[in-house]
Amino acid sequence: MASQVVPDGITPSPEEEMLPLNPLQENLLENFVILKNTLVSPDDKVFDQLRSHLQEKICDGNGETLFEVGVGADDSVSGLGNEEYEASVASLQSLADTLESDCVLLREKKSKTGTQGQFLVRRKADSQDFMEVRVAVVGNVDAGKSTLLGVLTHGELDNGRGTARMKLFRHKHEMETGRTSSVGNDILGFDSQGKVVNKPDHGHLDWVKICEASSKVVTFIDLAGHERYLKTTVFGMTGHLPDFTMLMVGANAGVVGMTKEHLGLALALSVPVFVIVTKIDMCPPNVLQDTLRLLHKILKSAGCRKVPLLVRNAEDVVVSATNFVSERLCPIFQVSNVSGENLELLTMFLNLLSSRTPQNDNDPAQFQIDDTYQVPGVGVVVSGTCLKGVIRVNDTLLLGPNGLGDFIPMPVKSIHRKRMPVREVRGGQTASFALKKIKIHDVRKGQVLVDPALNPTSCWEFKGEILVLHHPTTISTKYQAMVHVGSVRQTASIIAMDKECLRTGDKATVHFRFIKHPEYLKNGLKMVFREGRTKAVGRVLEVIPKVASLQHQKNHKIMKMVKQAGGEGGSGQQQHHSGYSGGKKQRSRRGGKHRSRANNTNNPGSSSPTKQGNSVPAAPPSPPPLSTTTTQSSPVSPSTQSQPPCQAASSTHVTPLSPTTQTSTSTSPTSSTTTHQRPDNHTSLPPPATSQVSA
Repeated sequence: MASQVVPDGITPSPEEEMLPLNPLQENLLENFVILKNTLVSPDDKVFDQLRSHLQEKICDGNGETLFEVGVGADDSVSGLGNEEYEASVASLQSLADTLESDCVLLREKKSKTGTQGQFLVRRKADSQDFMEVRVAVVGNVDAGKSTLLGVLTHGELDNGRGTARMKLFRHKHEMETGRTSSVGNDILGFDSQGKVVNKPDHGHLDWVKICEASSKVVTFIDLAGHERYLKTTVFGMTGHLPDFTMLMVGANAGVVGMTKEHLGLALALSVPVFVIVTKIDMCPPNVLQDTLRLLHKILKSAGCRKVPLLVRNAEDVVVSATNFVSERLCPIFQVSNVSGENLELLTMFLNLLSSRTPQNDNDPAQFQIDDTYQVPGVGVVVSGTCLKGVIRVNDTLLLGPNGLGDFIPMPVKSIHRKRMPVREVRGGQTASFALKKIKIHDVRKGQVLVDPALNPTSCWEFKGEILVLHHPTTISTKYQAMVHVGSVRQTASIIAMDKECLRTGDKATVHFRFIKHPEYLKNGLKMVFREGRTKAVGRVLEVIPKVASLQHQKNHKIMKMVKQAGGEGGSGQQQHHSGYSGGKKQRSRRGGKHRSRANNTNNPGSSSPTKQGNSVPAAPPSPPPLSTTTTQSSPVSPSTQSQPPCQAASSTHVTPLSPTTQTSTSTSPTSSTTTHQRPDNHTSLPPPATSQVSA
C-alpha cells in the first residue's frame, strides 16, 4: 500500500551548479541500460555511468527528476527483495550526494514480486537562488479564488464570510465589493522537507523571511473573475507567463459566467490547467455530482481533449503531478476553505510542480517588462520576467523600443527577487530592476531589456494566424482591436488578410499594424485579439521590420498632408478674396463722394497702380488735413499728373514709404504709389486687389 509522503523541495545554488556532460561522460552512457538490480552493488564504472545518467536527467528537468527503484528498462518483473531494495536506495542516496542533491521518497509499492519505489531527486539551493513556479488563478466571480489563496498563504481557515480574502486585497473598492480588480501576487514557500514556511506576523507576510527559509517558492497570480476586468485577466495570463493555471469552480454555482472564457484562454496559450472545486462544505451532494459531471464533459470535449483525474489520496497526487507537464492530464481537487478538507493534497501537489521554462545560461539575456514604478530614493524600477539567459548587477542591456522604435543602453543598478536583493536572475524567474539615468515616462509596459548581441529591431507591422472564437458579425480590413502578445498590449488595425471577411470559427492569416508606437515581437509568440465581445487567438507568423513598415507609413502621411494642404489652400483663397472685396466696399462707402466732385476730368485709358502689399500699417501719429501725395518715377507721364482725385483715392496704398517703395523704376505711365490719409478716423485704408476706373 502506498504511503503518503510529502516530497522535498530543494533547488540548486549558483555555486553548486552542475556542468554539462563532457565527452567522456557521454561515452559512458552509450548502450547503457539500467536494470532493476543495477543499483544493488554497482562497481566504480557502473557508478560513474549512473552518476552521468542522473546528472543528465536533472539538467533536462530544470533541477529535479524522478527516479524509480525496482523497475528496470527490460521486460523483467518489477520489484526487489527487502535487502536489494535497501541497497538500491542507499546507492541512489550516494549518487544524489555526489551531485549536491537530495533524494526524497514519493511513494512505495509492495507486491508479491517485491518492493518498488519512486523518488524525487532535486538539487540543493540557497536563499539567493530558489526554484520558482508561477500559477495563475482564474475562474468566475465569487468562485473563491482570493479566499483560497488567503487560506494557503496565511495558514488560517476562512469563517465563511470572506475574512481570508481581506488579507490579500490592496484597494478600498476591492474590500467593499469583495471582488479582485487588479493583478495580485502572493507566494507560498516550501522548505527542504516539503513543509510550508509561511508564518504571518500579525496578519502580515514577510516575503524576505519566506524566501530565505524556502527551497521552492510558488507564486500565485491572482486574476479578476468579473467580465468587466477581462482585459486585466488577459494581460495577467499573457504578460506574467504563468507555468500553470488553477481554474476555480464553485461547487454550488457550477461552470457559469467567465469559467469557459478563462479555460479557453489557458488552452489557447498552451498553459496546463488543473481544476479546484470549492465550497464543497455547503453544496448538496447531488449538486456537487452535477458540477463534476459537467466538468468531465467539458474537459473531454473536442475543444479541450483533456483527461480528467479526480484526486482523492496522496498516490493520485504523485501520479497527477508527475504526468501533469504533458498538458493532457487535468487533475480535479475538491476543497473547502472553511473546513480545510483536502487542502493538504493541494499543498502537496503544488510542492511537486516544476517550472516549464527551459534554462540555458549561455543564451543571450531577454527580460520583458510588465510594470513600472517610481520609488523615492531609488528611481525608476521595472518588474517582469526573465525569458532567457542570466542578468547580473551592473550589466548593460538595451531598453526599448521607445516611441521612435529605438533601443538605448541601460545599466542595471540593482536586482530584487520577491523583495529580496540578489546578484543575478535566470530564465524563468521574475525580478525587479532599478535602472540608471532614465525617467519614468520613458519606460512603459511591453518594453524589453535584451542583450546587445541580439541586435534587436522594433516593428510597426506583423503577420499572425488567428482563429476567431466569437464575433457578432464579420471582421474585415481596417477593423481595430486590442492585441495581447506577451507583455505587449496595444490597439492594432487589420490592413490586409487572406480572406474577404472573417466570422466566428474562421481561421486566417492577418496583417496587423500597431496604432500608437512600435513594439518588439518574435515569431511564434502566442497572441490574443479581443475587442468587446470579439475574441480571437493565434500566434505571430512574421515580424515585418520597421524600415519596411515605415515606408508605408510615410506614404500615408504624405497623402494626408497633401489632402490637408489642398483644403486649407482653397479656404485661404476664399478668405483672401472676400477680404479684398470688403475693402473696396469700405472705400466706396467712405467714397469719396466729395472727392469725385472735386475733379470731373477722367482719363479712361489710365489704370490704377499695381498692388505692392497687403499689410495694414499703424495710423500716423499726427494726421494732417485731407491731402493726396503721389510719388512717381522719372520720367513723369502727363496722364499720370492729370489723374483725377477719385482715381487717386481708389489706388491708395498706406504702407510706410521705404526707399524702395518711394521710388518706382517702372516706365509705365500708370506706375505710381499713392498715400492717402484721413483726419476723421486716423486709420489707413487697406490696399486693393485690383483697381480700374471707367470713364
